[in-house]
Amino acid sequence: MPAEIDQLSAVGLIPKESPAKVRNSDRNITVGLPKETSPQEKRIVITPESVGLLTNNGINVVMESGGGLQAKFSDQDFSDAGAKVTRSRKEVYESEIVLKIDPPALEEIDYMNSGACLITALQQGKQSKEFIQKLNEKKVTAVAFEYLEDKVGGMPVVRAMSEIAGSTVMLIASEYLSSVNDGKGLIMGGVTGVPPTQVVIIGAGTVAEYAARTALGLGANIKVFDNHIYKLRRLKQLLGQQIYTSTIDNFSLNQALSEADVVIGALRAEKGRNKIVVSEEMVANMMHGSIIIDVAIDQGGCIETSRMTSHDEPVYQVHDITHYCVPNIASRVARTASYSLSNIFTPIILQMADLGGAEEMIFNYKWFLRGVYTYRGSLTNAYLGRKFGISHKELQLLLAARY
Repeated sequence: MPAEIDQLSAVGLIPKESPAKVRNSDRNITVGLPKETSPQEKRIVITPESVGLLTNNGINVVMESGGGLQAKFSDQDFSDAGAKVTRSRKEVYESEIVLKIDPPALEEIDYMNSGACLITALQQGKQSKEFIQKLNEKKVTAVAFEYLEDKVGGMPVVRAMSEIAGSTVMLIASEYLSSVNDGKGLIMGGVTGVPPTQVVIIGAGTVAEYAARTALGLGANIKVFDNHIYKLRRLKQLLGQQIYTSTIDNFSLNQALSEADVVIGALRAEKGRNKIVVSEEMVANMMHGSIIIDVAIDQGGCIETSRMTSHDEPVYQVHDITHYCVPNIASRVARTASYSLSNIFTPIILQMADLGGAEEMIFNYKWFLRGVYTYRGSLTNAYLGRKFGISHKELQLLLAARY
């Protein structure tokens, strides 16, 4: 019987088990950390402590000089940890894996080698067709922070930055309620004998959870709106107390907005598209001097009067309502955010090195595969294909074609 099996196997009738993926120990991968060119971006993806861990595991790290200064990390910190610090941006982009916050400029993509892996935020709200075409032209495998999942189906980067944004957003509201900033002259929360500040939160995800915790801790009165009942129920359980929750309907939302001192827009896009739930008419009915902070502005926003602003000019007025629409709120606390990002990406880079590169990472882990939107010259994200009028291919089919 064993002889018959050997004969069948020899002619290919019995499929053989595929060999296990093992690390290619003859080749160490190189990770590039370019300096952020946007004056609004102060974070860095990998901290010096994590660089030390990567280099101790045989991974080469090349960093552009000054890349960590905005997050209060010096070039010396990275050099002492084992990174090669260079003034040549081209040398950094020639790395096998490039880690960055903002997407690179078109001329920076030209520096990259064919088949390299780019891991950045996609920022689809301000992305262009030319950017996708340039990635495909260079056959770069691009992974988006916003699409990347973990082993249990969560979105680690989105959640981490949402935690920071949610905790920070109420402190921002406090600044603009203050008389120092020509606000309404209210304290965020309340004091004995004075009615508490009224806060409306639209959305019941991670940003809403941390914004609600902060607002309740300060003593504010909150109302949360979302069309997913299970999210509202989950939020109440996480907060451990009874709060006002409602599905989004024009009457209830309009009434709550008319009484609100602070409105937080925290609705995440579903299937790539964000939905406007607060009309300009609703904004016009709000109390003068109130504040709107649209945290979802990087995906188009959920408030009709929202438009993207920057840390240099963060606010503007519409109908005497202060609008704060900065897309990268987490960059206000760059050092904290950098540590948070580093905690996510350091284990991923270590796994890549163990497998021998980004392509094997995609092949072995579906949670990582879901972050990929371009692969070796092809767009693999259906929503981006529809948005830019570019044909897309299913990544699973491209991977199957490899073999």
